[in-house]
Amino acid sequence: MLNIQYFASLRETLGRSAEVLALPEGVGTVGALADHLASSRGGAWPALQDVTQVLVAVNQTIVDRGYPLTGTEEVAFFPPMTGG
Repeated sequence: MLNIQYFASLRETLGRSAEVLALPEGVGTVGALADHLASSRGGAWPALQDVTQVLVAVNQTIVDRGYPLTGTEEVAFFPPMTGG
């Protein structure tokens, strides 16, 4: 099972902070997961596909959209952060 976390403005936009989801058939990468969530849920969910506004971490390490998933990871979607 994937443990999916949504942080900051994404949490507010999507209306949830977390969920547990079985890796959908045919979904093998982080990008495919974002695409699956966007296409199957509609509404605000396509926000996950915006690579300029959403970063992804797997098991607390930032990864690119081609990162492979096995179905047992923690996946976090979050907006880019700034500091100062």
